[in-house]
Amino acid sequence: MSELKRTQLYDVHVAAGATMVDFGGWEMPIKYPTDIVAEHLYTRHFCSLFDVSHMGRILVDGPEAVPFLQHVLSSNVLALDVNQAQYAIIPNESGGAVDDAYLYRFEADRYLLVVNAANTDKDLAHLEEQIKAFDARMTVITADVAAIAVQGPKAKELLMVLSGGEQITEPVKNALNTLSFEGHTVRVAKTGYTGEPIGYEVYIGSAHAAWLWNRLVELGAKPAGLGARDTLRLEAGLPLYGHELGADPEGREIPVFAVPVAKFAVSFSEQKGNYVGRGPLEAQYAAYRRIMDRDFSDLSVLPRRIRPIALLGRGVMRAGMPVYRGEEQIGYVTSGTMVPYYTHEGEGLETVILEQSAMRAIGLAYIASDVLDEDRVEVDIRGRRIAAVIPPYHLRSDAPPYARPILYAPDEDEEAAPAADRRPAALELLQKAAENHAWRQERCVNLIPSETTPSRAVRLLSMSDPSFRYAEHKKVKSFYDADVFYYQGTKFIDQVEQLLVDSSAAARWKPGSSAAR
Repeated sequence: MSELKRTQLYDVHVAAGATMVDFGGWEMPIKYPTDIVAEHLYTRHFCSLFDVSHMGRILVDGPEAVPFLQHVLSSNVLALDVNQAQYAIIPNESGGAVDDAYLYRFEADRYLLVVNAANTDKDLAHLEEQIKAFDARMTVITADVAAIAVQGPKAKELLMVLSGGEQITEPVKNALNTLSFEGHTVRVAKTGYTGEPIGYEVYIGSAHAAWLWNRLVELGAKPAGLGARDTLRLEAGLPLYGHELGADPEGREIPVFAVPVAKFAVSFSEQKGNYVGRGPLEAQYAAYRRIMDRDFSDLSVLPRRIRPIALLGRGVMRAGMPVYRGEEQIGYVTSGTMVPYYTHEGEGLETVILEQSAMRAIGLAYIASDVLDEDRVEVDIRGRRIAAVIPPYHLRSDAPPYARPILYAPDEDEEAAPAADRRPAALELLQKAAENHAWRQERCVNLIPSETTPSRAVRLLSMSDPSFRYAEHKKVKSFYDADVFYYQGTKFIDQVEQLLVDSSAAARWKPGSSAAR
C-alpha cells in the first residue's frame, strides 16, 4: 500500500491514464497521456481541469476569528466582504514567508484559509501556536471538501451549463458565490494559478467530486496535471513556495517584498495593528518603493528581487542555475523550463491567434535589485554562459478571454529617411489626411455626439480662441446648483453657454414655435 496521501479524485486520474508522482506527500497526476505541452495549450485556448484537492483547507471561526487572522496574515481581513477572497502571506517575525495562502469569506462568520499542500503541517503548527492568544478555532476540512480548478477561456461557459445559466460569480477577480450545479451545492471562487483571465476554483463535497470532474469532461474540458500547472504559473510570473518564496538556492530567507505579488498581499492598514512581521515588512516596503523610484543607494534590505527572465540563446533554464551580469554573479534562476505558446499574426484588436504553436525558454530569477527591464544578463547552463534578458513580463491577461504570451523583441532604431525622401512622404500624408477628412465629414455618420459634423457657421466660430478649451463644470448643490468650473479663466465661456441655454429654452417653449410642437 502507498504511504502517500490521495485526493478524492485519485481513482479518476488513474482511470484516465495519468502519470502519478509524489508531490508534497500526495500521490498526484504530473501529466495525462496528452502530455504537458498539449495540456498547457488546451488551457490557454479552451478549458482544463486541475485537481487541487491536495491543498490544505482550514475553516477559521469563533468570536476572535478576525483578530486572529489579522495577526497571522499579511492582508487586511477587515477589507473582505462576504463573497470576496484575498491573496495573503503567512509571514514570520523576520519578514519572510511561512507560506502564501488564499483567504475566502463565503459566510459572514467563517473564513476558509487555503494553504500549500506540502506546507500544511508546518502552517498548522505555526498557526496553532499563534491562536492560543485568541478566542478562535481552526478546523481542517481537507478530507471533507474537494477542490477543482476550472481554467481557460471557456471556463465560465462550461460552468454556466451546470448552473442552469445562473451567473457564476461577479465578473471581478476574487469574487465568490454559492450556487447549485445540477442539484449539487458548490462554492465557487474566481481565482486560479494559471494566469487565465477567466478561471475558477470550485469547492464541492468529497462524495460528489468525481461527478463534477466527469461532468466537466463531458462538456469539453480536459484534465491537466502538475506539469502544466507549473508551466502555466511560471508563464504568468506567479511564485511557487520553495522556489520564489521561502529560501533561496544559498539557503537564505527570501524577503516577502522580493516577490512582485507582495504588493497585493501585504497591508499596513491601522486596522491590522501590530501583526506578525509588520516591522520588517514595512522596512521591506520602504526599500521596494526606493527601488521602484530607481534609487539604488541602499539595497541592504532588498538586495535581490524575483524577476522574469528569458533566454536569447539556445538552452533550457533550470532552478539553481547562476545568473551573471558581466563577470559578477547577481543571483539564481528560481524556476525555468521550455514553455509552449500559440503564435499569432496582426496587431492590436486585429490580432489573430493561430493554430501553430512554438516553444520558448523562460523562467523566474532571484537577481540583484538594480537590474532594470530589458537589461541583458547571462545564465550559466552546465558551464556555458547563455545570453538572456529581463523582460517586464512573459504573459498578459488584460485582454480577455485569452491570456496572451508576450515575446521579447528588442526595440530597433528606425533609420531616418534621407532628406530627399521627405517631400514625397509629406505630400502623401497630406493627401491621406484630406481623404480622411472628406470621408469623416461627408461620407459617414459619426455616432459620437462630440465628433458629429458641425455646420459651416459652427466651423467658422470654432476659429475663435475659446473653442476646444478645457471648460468642464458641474452643478453643485452647496451653491444652489450654480455651475462650478474646474478651471479658471472661463467666465466668457460660461456667459456664452448660458446664452445658449437661455435661447434654447426660449425657443423650446415659445408658443407656436416648431420646438414647442
